[in-house]
Amino acid sequence: MWGAPSSQRPKSIMLLGSGELGKEVVIEAQRLGVRTIAVDRYEHAPAMGVAHEAYVIDMLDETALKSLITQIQPDLIVPEVEAIATKALVELEEEGYKVIPTATATRLTMDREGIRRLAAEQLGLPTAAYRFANSLEELEKAVAEIGLPCVIKPLMSSSGKGQSVCRSEEDVAKCWQLAMEGGRAKNTRVIIESFVPFTSEITMLTVRSVSGTVFCPPVGHIQRDGDYVESWQPHFLNESQLREAQDIAKVITDALGGYGLFGVELFVTKDGIVFSEVSPRPHDTGMVTMVTQDLSEFALHVRAILGLPITSVELLTPGASATLKADREGEDFQIAGIDEALTVPRTQVRVFGKPLCKPGRRMAVALSSAEDVETARSRAKEAANLLKVVWSK
Repeated sequence: MWGAPSSQRPKSIMLLGSGELGKEVVIEAQRLGVRTIAVDRYEHAPAMGVAHEAYVIDMLDETALKSLITQIQPDLIVPEVEAIATKALVELEEEGYKVIPTATATRLTMDREGIRRLAAEQLGLPTAAYRFANSLEELEKAVAEIGLPCVIKPLMSSSGKGQSVCRSEEDVAKCWQLAMEGGRAKNTRVIIESFVPFTSEITMLTVRSVSGTVFCPPVGHIQRDGDYVESWQPHFLNESQLREAQDIAKVITDALGGYGLFGVELFVTKDGIVFSEVSPRPHDTGMVTMVTQDLSEFALHVRAILGLPITSVELLTPGASATLKADREGEDFQIAGIDEALTVPRTQVRVFGKPLCKPGRRMAVALSSAEDVETARSRAKEAANLLKVVWSK
């Protein structure tokens, strides 16, 4: 139990990272009377507009991060992005602060090397072949060992930043430069993965709570330049594939521990399910659950981290999401076409309210439901295509 947000005994949540996913987490937390504190590296981040308090700091600065947390003393620290000084979170957890799901899980999942070694080397999960490199010379050697095509990623990034597919020896230097520019921390180490010949990509949204582990129906998605542009639910899997996907998701989330919703990314191949990545928080592809499930991924996450029971997840209707991306950088813009998009049957629009556009940055999403996935996908794409970023002259 806890008091009102303004009382002497509120329950408080501090989000480290306050983008569009954090915004929905804040809204769901406030529905349960929780005090919310939004933190990010820039002013007017989406969640800051709905939180009780907001702070701007460099979250990679250990001293600044620890200073703010010890000043506010939140009940729960909820990392929402990768660019965080995880060493400080480990130290704070040792002092008695509660990090979601755990400080160790946060550290591992925000480092592609840590989570890949855990999944493949400790847990024995099926993954793509991989190597690591600290320089262009090491990258050239690793690419030769892995073979072409292969995928090159910074160890720490989000939304596909810095990720590229290397298709020839001539591409290696360009891929290295993209990884250096797209990484979120001052780290020159990259991961090289063999290209997995998948038939589809899915996200298995997995919830760990006091009630045990439950799964949302699989979410299918399409990525472009390493970032999702479209998702739908449910994605069809046969019984064997579904069981395998859930088994992999349970193994990796049990190893990470703690409570909360995890986005487990998987490849579906003709030979079985292959583990890709895991995020210990709501997943961008899971925004579709705001129109498909009785409890969205954000509501599930908040319930779980507050220690509340979750006994089942119900799919109410098939649905899909499609994104609006910016094509250039700037501040003087408006989002147009909302009224036209909302004429598409059973469609909703979420405008994130980001103060700055950058090429490829998600600015809004269209969410549609229908009697079947195909119709929902068609509606979501139609609505998203009606949305536009309009620039002032």
